[in-house]
Amino acid sequence: MPNNAAAAAAKLSVAPMMDWTDRHCRYLHRLLSGQALLYTEMVTAPALVRGGALHLLDHDPAEHPVALQLGGSDPQELAQAARLGAQAGYDEINLNCGCPSDRVQSGTFGAVLMRDPARVAACVAEMRHAVDVPVTVKCRIGVDEQDPEEVLPEFLSRVVAAGCERVTIHARKAWLKGLSPKENRDIPPLDYDLVMRMKGLFPNLHISINGGVDSIDQAVDLLDAGLDGVMIGRAAYHQPADILCTADRRIFGTGRDATAEDAVAAMLPYIEAHLTEGGRLHQVTRHMLGLFAGRPGARGWRRVLSEGATRPGAGPELVEAALAQVTALASTAKAV
Repeated sequence: MPNNAAAAAAKLSVAPMMDWTDRHCRYLHRLLSGQALLYTEMVTAPALVRGGALHLLDHDPAEHPVALQLGGSDPQELAQAARLGAQAGYDEINLNCGCPSDRVQSGTFGAVLMRDPARVAACVAEMRHAVDVPVTVKCRIGVDEQDPEEVLPEFLSRVVAAGCERVTIHARKAWLKGLSPKENRDIPPLDYDLVMRMKGLFPNLHISINGGVDSIDQAVDLLDAGLDGVMIGRAAYHQPADILCTADRRIFGTGRDATAEDAVAAMLPYIEAHLTEGGRLHQVTRHMLGLFAGRPGARGWRRVLSEGATRPGAGPELVEAALAQVTALASTAKAV
């Protein structure tokens, strides 16, 4: 049965980002929005199936709704990995067809799969057969010399026929030769109009757009234009409060706005538990550096955390000291 909670949450999602959207990051983001759909970093199917790296599936129950993104190109192996993800409790399994890194190219998955829609369809079909949760796809509009106007409709037709009901389209080509993964996030031009046309061609397919969205206002405009969902990446990581604190009200029409200060307070017991289990403070606080971006005291907040979180014995009191950099300036501003 379709997971309606994940489908509804996909109206706004935080993109899967390697080295960033780990379980600590997702816990923080969930404190800022109770509704948005969160994604793991990409986990490769071979790592789970052949490597037995099931710790990569660890997540906190508070993260739901949360989706597992898989990388791979072997239908049977992806089906096994999807089954492990579903057993671990993920609300959705997503297939990565958009990452342009050298590592995924050598493994013949990620954006390379835009060249082989038949294989993607086979992967989706096997994954769908293996799990009861939704199987979704994240893709580009094309790669290298491909004409997106031609290849994207065929790609979508194949995955829809295989049983995929939700697709997130990064509205840029990926250049597999000549551009680095970082350059592939910025240099290829955005083509939102093409994604809008795909919605017209596939009216029953949930289409989320990704790429270049840097504000909640822009997300609202894209939804108003007729898209089903918006996925935000770097802006949600670097300015999480700006993107997520008003999301429940403005995107989902529910709840009240969150605050960065409340999120910090709620992170303290989480940090304490992480340290008790043998973790280090910076593993959590590195994801919190942008919480007060654009606000008075943001520089002091970042400085205290950056300089102190890696020191032996650093704990929640350092986070409280960093927060004081913000609250002191806020109190001064009110007094003035």
